[in-house]
Amino acid sequence: MFTGIVQAMSRIATVARQGEGVRLAVDANGLAIDDVAIGDSVCVNGCCLTVVAKHERHLEFDVSAETLSCTTGLDRPGDVNMELALRLADRLGGHLTSGHVDGVGTVTRFTAIAGDAYGSWFLEIEAPADLARFIAAKGSIAVNGVSLTVNEVAGARFSVNLIPHTLKVTTLGLLTSGAAVNLEIDIVARYVARLAEEFPR
Repeated sequence: MFTGIVQAMSRIATVARQGEGVRLAVDANGLAIDDVAIGDSVCVNGCCLTVVAKHERHLEFDVSAETLSCTTGLDRPGDVNMELALRLADRLGGHLTSGHVDGVGTVTRFTAIAGDAYGSWFLEIEAPADLARFIAAKGSIAVNGVSLTVNEVAGARFSVNLIPHTLKVTTLGLLTSGAAVNLEIDIVARYVARLAEEFPR
């Protein structure tokens, strides 16, 4: 489990084909990996991956064809958000996430908020239609592994405000209109919806 509180902006340095999947070498770049062991789970841009090799300053992960088919940004070098797995004694600053990407959304608008003295930005994303029912105003959602609060929902589109700190310590500040992003819906929303299906009024 993770919290959606990014611990480091890292970079996929190399991507090597392995059958139908790939092996990623990710530069740790500020992530404390001294106690990370082979077999540990790490969240890479919202996707839970297993450490298969560890070197002084980078970690390696195998990514299956199935994972590649339902995520974005794990098939090529580039900047990624990183978070180590949650310890039971850790503070839960964001919301509980599993690192299981539910779908890929598309950025439809990313602009500075006019008149905002703090420098916040408005981010609007169109989610896959089948995920829209799980997204609620004032609820939580993970975008590329970052825990965010939903401001508004209109159909399959939802919006969030990004404060300067979030833009500085995550890769979300690099987004542009049309960019693809990994989405994970709130675990609570998933189970509430399932219960409603099983026990309708």
